[in-house]
Order: sequence, then structure tokens, then C-alpha cells
Amino acid sequence: MDRLALDVAHLFAGSLVLVSFMLLYQDRMTGLINTFAMHALVVSFSVAWQAYIQLAPHLYITAAIALGVKAVVIPFALHRIVVRLGIHRTIEPVVGIGQTMLAGIGLVALSIMVMLPITAQAGTLAREDLAFALSVILLGLLMMVSRRNAVSQVIGFMSIENGLILAATGAKGMPLVVEISVAFSILIALIVIGIFLFRIRERFETVDIYVLHQHRGEQP
Repeated sequence: MDRLALDVAHLFAGSLVLVSFMLLYQDRMTGLINTFAMHALVVSFSVAWQAYIQLAPHLYITAAIALGVKAVVIPFALHRIVVRLGIHRTIEPVVGIGQTMLAGIGLVALSIMVMLPITAQAGTLAREDLAFALSVILLGLLMMVSRRNAVSQVIGFMSIENGLILAATGAKGMPLVVEISVAFSILIALIVIGIFLFRIRERFETVDIYVLHQHRGEQP
């Protein structure tokens, strides 16, 4: 594999980490959903490039699924849900944006320190892509615990799934049946989450996790 192919693959993987930081930085719901669409778009480009350099045509299907479902259908559906629920456009984080970003930098450093020694025997592409993928997964988890709004937590969960796709394709791909089943699982999960959010809104008149804890008499 030539150096240019490796550099382009690392560029896409690194860009995914950068967009994950952009997700953490967003304080408006519309911007968050649009940034997630960009996140999925970068994943689709990364997978398509992996299909090219690995000579694995089935990965083009994965890229098409990521592009169509996660970069178009899901963001469109989330925009509709936000409008229908009348969710407040401002996202209220549990902690400040600056502290969250610093924590994210620490998680990326941790990912590199953990993955590079563990994958020392793997190829250069797999080693670095797995480190980037773990960074994306941890940043998605950070987003889930640092946001109070249920919709932003859903987006954090789906960004974790994007990190898993990056890891699977960087490590010489995954079976096509797994990719298709994951895509359908995400769609089904989105439908269930949409219904769930509507029911929460109908019952409590909010989707703020903090307020839901107060209804239960708990301190977050």
C-alpha cells in the first residue's frame, strides 16, 4: 500500500475525530444535527476509501448505507422530531463547553496511549485507524454524559456507532450481513426513540434529562 493511500485514510479518520469535537462544541440543536450529518458523511468517505485501498467492493455498500441512512435520513428525521416536539433550540450541557473539550482532548490522548502499544503487531493503517476509532467512541460516550437533552444523547449514541464502523473497516472490514443488520438496527432504534421521545414529551412536557430526574425525586 503506497504512502498516499495511507495518508488519505488517516486524513479521513482524523477528520472524524475533529467532527466529534465539533459535536461536543455545539450549543444549538440544529447545529448539532447538521454536524452529525457531517460526521456520517466523513464516515461514508472513509469507508469508501477503505473499500478502494483494500479491494473490498462490499464496503462500498457500507459507505452507501452510511451516506443515505445516517447522513440524510436520520438527520432529516431528527429535524422533524425537534420541530414536532418543540424542543428548545439551545442545548444545556451538564458542564461547560471548555471543560468538556479538555476532557475530550484527554480521552483522545488516552486512546492513542492505549491502542498503539496493544496493536504493535498490526499494520500501520489498522493501528492508527483503531486509535482514531477508539477516540471517536470515547468522545461519543463523553457527549452522552455531558448533555442533558435526550436528542443530543441519541446523537452521541449514533456517533459511537460511527466509531465502531471506522474500527471494523480499518481492521480489514466486516461481513456484509453484519453491516446491513447494523443499518436496519439503527433505523429501528431511531423509530423507537422517536416514539419514546414523543411519549416523554406528552407525559412530562420536556425531554430534559435533569427535569426527568427531578420528577423521580432524584439528584442527577
